Amino acid sequence: MYICSTQKKYTKTTVLNAAKNTFSIKSIFLDFKEITKAGLAISVLFSSIAGYLLGVNDEHPFQWSVLIILAIGGYCMVGASNAYNQVIEKDIDSLMDRTKNRPVASGRMSKVTALIVASLLTIIGIVLLYTINAKSAMFAAISIFLYTSIYTPLKTVTSLSVFVGAFPGAIPFMLGWVAATGEFGIEAGTLFLIQFFWQFPHFWSIGWFLYDDYAKAGIFMLPTGKKDRKTALQVILYTIWLIIASLLPVLGYTGQLFISPVAAVLVFLLGLWMLFYAVRLYQLRTPKAARTLMLVSVSYISLLQIVFIVDKFLR
Repeated sequence: MYICSTQKKYTKTTVLNAAKNTFSIKSIFLDFKEITKAGLAISVLFSSIAGYLLGVNDEHPFQWSVLIILAIGGYCMVGASNAYNQVIEKDIDSLMDRTKNRPVASGRMSKVTALIVASLLTIIGIVLLYTINAKSAMFAAISIFLYTSIYTPLKTVTSLSVFVGAFPGAIPFMLGWVAATGEFGIEAGTLFLIQFFWQFPHFWSIGWFLYDDYAKAGIFMLPTGKKDRKTALQVILYTIWLIIASLLPVLGYTGQLFISPVAAVLVFLLGLWMLFYAVRLYQLRTPKAARTLMLVSVSYISLLQIVFIVDKFLR
């Protein structure tokens, strides 16, 4: 009976330890997802994959190996930027409801650990992208540098941080093209331009409906610093610039990047859809209108990329 009792205690302890280990592994995985902002990273990754599919042709054929390396390297690139950001903004994140439960801000992960994670992701990402071509690695390195060393510190200094942040934010779409072709030309530049102008209505709408939360940390993303008509008007103007940039490929002046008139009509309709909600924000100037515009902007860029891809492979 003593042996039986001891065996039961041993079994119970083993089960408890196993449960603790499972919980620990799960927690690490969840914190990794959060510190790399997995949802954002995957959406950015979609842009890179879209750019790659647009870039492949007879001279530069599709390769699964390149696509997989681009996906992993791209995730590391975005994940590293987000991890560095959370190290730098630890104190700021702890002030905002939206960010106070992040791994570093909440204390679940030390700044040293987060810095190690960010550094490893940087090295892995750049090395992987370098195996595709040197230009892909270079643009990835530029993106990480701009995001962490210039954009992040500027967020508490000036609303122009959105302008600076638009540069690294626009790199993923064109990065896919560069990964496919090894070249940066008018095609990659056009993809960059589209996602560059998209950044402004997208992030200003976020800055609008999260205005009070950002204000707690002294961050003012809106161009005038206020939720006013002037800011809403700039959202409309940049949405118009976005529509124009998105339609450039139908004109035939963007090299091998071209869309058919049918695709151009679809892109124009998507643009009008987004413009409608930009005007609605101007009229209502409410957090709800801003949130709706943000969601529409995310749908816009994804649907535009899908239209570009489908049009290319159906022609």
